[in-house]
Amino acid sequence: MSDVLHKATVLVLNRNWQAIDVKTPADAFCMMAAGTATALDIASGENMAPTKWGEWLDLPVRDSDNAVKTVHGPVRVPTVLVLAKYDKVPKRRPKLSGKGIWERDGGVCQYTGKKLSRDEGNIDHIIPRSRGGKTTWDNCVLADKRINSKKANHTPDEVGLRLQRKPVTPREMPATYYIRNTHGVPDWEMFLE
Repeated sequence: MSDVLHKATVLVLNRNWQAIDVKTPADAFCMMAAGTATALDIASGENMAPTKWGEWLDLPVRDSDNAVKTVHGPVRVPTVLVLAKYDKVPKRRPKLSGKGIWERDGGVCQYTGKKLSRDEGNIDHIIPRSRGGKTTWDNCVLADKRINSKKANHTPDEVGLRLQRKPVTPREMPATYYIRNTHGVPDWEMFLE
């Protein structure tokens, strides 16, 4: 039961029905009970009905639904919530991580311009950490593992390498851009297109 409650599997829409976040079912139930959101009762991807907490508790659990057991019986886990008052689309910047750098650099080695497979690339610090380089957007790039190994703790100039382009901090984008349907929830597709 705790696995179902704590995996981020509920898509959150603002009151204009634009995707802005992903929450856990536990968070979704709290938001519904507080009246800050309603869940969408989605049948076959065609019919949708915003449903408040009291009515949600009475909905039958279908075979395709996740549910949590309560003392009053099973309760369906919503897949999509609509916020009652919030109408903005927040902006976000990707987190500084290997995945974020990979996406920023488009999977291309920043020294050779070669498109890399996941096992061919890793993150290079332009100014090596051993020489005071920081782990920042403007000091990290995607590099071919062989090139990165050759570069070791040197600067690109010292080993005759040149960056294809200067690394930059990614700009902020609407939160919707960063939401991925990693759990394959069919009810999300219409909101993420």
